[in-house]
Amino acid sequence: MGDAIETLRTWIAESGNIVFFGGAGVSTESGIPDFRSVDGLYNQKYDEPPEEIISHSYFLRSPEKFYRFYKDKMLYPDAEPNDCHKALAALERQGKLKAVLTQNIDGLHQKAGSRNVIELHGSTLRNYCMNCGKSFTVEEVLRSEGIPRCDKCGGIIKPDVVLYEESLHDGDMEAAVRLIAKADMFIVGGTSLTVYPAAGLVNYYRGSRLVLINKSVTPYDAEADLVIHDSLGKVFRQCVSL
Repeated sequence: MGDAIETLRTWIAESGNIVFFGGAGVSTESGIPDFRSVDGLYNQKYDEPPEEIISHSYFLRSPEKFYRFYKDKMLYPDAEPNDCHKALAALERQGKLKAVLTQNIDGLHQKAGSRNVIELHGSTLRNYCMNCGKSFTVEEVLRSEGIPRCDKCGGIIKPDVVLYEESLHDGDMEAAVRLIAKADMFIVGGTSLTVYPAAGLVNYYRGSRLVLINKSVTPYDAEADLVIHDSLGKVFRQCVSL
């Protein structure tokens, strides 16, 4: 572990075009549960599978039941950035990190100070009326009872998140691919690398410093130049001055 940390520290010092791609494991140290671990959302017992509840068709079919689950299990407005978020923001301020690509929808990278963030799955902080397009904050959604509705036209408010059965935004994916292809170092952390198309982004990296940081094994471990199985906060605390 010590040798791996020292290698990571050296590579960060030598690199000037780092791109970070993160998943749910980035935010677990902020108290936001992931999906696939033993204590994750998908291993909890519900009347219906979470994957079904947070799908596009379920939202349209049963918006009240969708929002009951969504407000209870997917909104964490009081969560604060952890050391991983803070380290990435610090690296951006140093001019080393060029972008954060995230599958998370919690807005914690921006809260930590990161500016160039591509939210591949959207954000719970943005919400809009499906009828007139008016924007609403996450606080307004949380304060609503039942189905959140627009105070202007009465339309249903939808979170600006990519639900199951919905496609990622083409522009975000294209920007992510361009950034990865130009990176001299690509750090992937806190993701099982099993959810596509986002997981396939690893294939666009052409450099020799692919770093995977995850508590468990991923399908891409054998292809990485450096693999560290540990928590992101612990790793970054040893490599970056916060």
